[in-house]
Amino acid sequence: MSTFVVISNNSFRNLKETDKIRMFIGSVIELNDEEWSLLNNYIEIRHLKKNEFFLKEGNVCDSIAFINYGLFIYYKILDNADEKTTDFAVEGEWITNNHSRLNNSPSHLYIKAIEDSEVLIIKSKDLECLYKRMPKLERFGRILTEQAFVKLVQLSIDLQILPAKERYEKLLKNYPEIFQRLPLYHIANYLGIAPKSLSRIRNSF
Repeated sequence: MSTFVVISNNSFRNLKETDKIRMFIGSVIELNDEEWSLLNNYIEIRHLKKNEFFLKEGNVCDSIAFINYGLFIYYKILDNADEKTTDFAVEGEWITNNHSRLNNSPSHLYIKAIEDSEVLIIKSKDLECLYKRMPKLERFGRILTEQAFVKLVQLSIDLQILPAKERYEKLLKNYPEIFQRLPLYHIANYLGIAPKSLSRIRNSF
């Protein structure tokens, strides 16, 4: 997401809990100490163990969360009981289900931690309150939502027009560490290819 500053994983992990989200937000909007203190009052720090859910299918998503560290996947269980991985998120990114959250409707997918993770959560009801008290924060929220939409559309386009090898290369370029952190069947699922095909592509490099 080119709108935001880029922070290396190593330096990012060395920052303190709320320093990370403050740096991220500060790359888009400028908050003074008083405004940051107000926002900080609404942030909840939560630790999730590996395989613990941030959101389950059928529940209404009522928050957004910034990942301090860890890895999450979005997935849906299909009619044949197979899992379909639709997205993932790493430290320095946000997790939520905007369709569920903005429409107050049951989620059609799961969001699950793949590693022990730490997230900073802001409830949707608190976010609305903050928007009224800090209009500049509403701009930040709008940009986040727009970026999430652009990512979703781009993924859909890639799945339709890019050969599997090019989709793999693009993922490798944008997330070089993901192949050491995320099980390959999730990656294959996300790329829309069979695990054997992914293995063949990787072996060709």
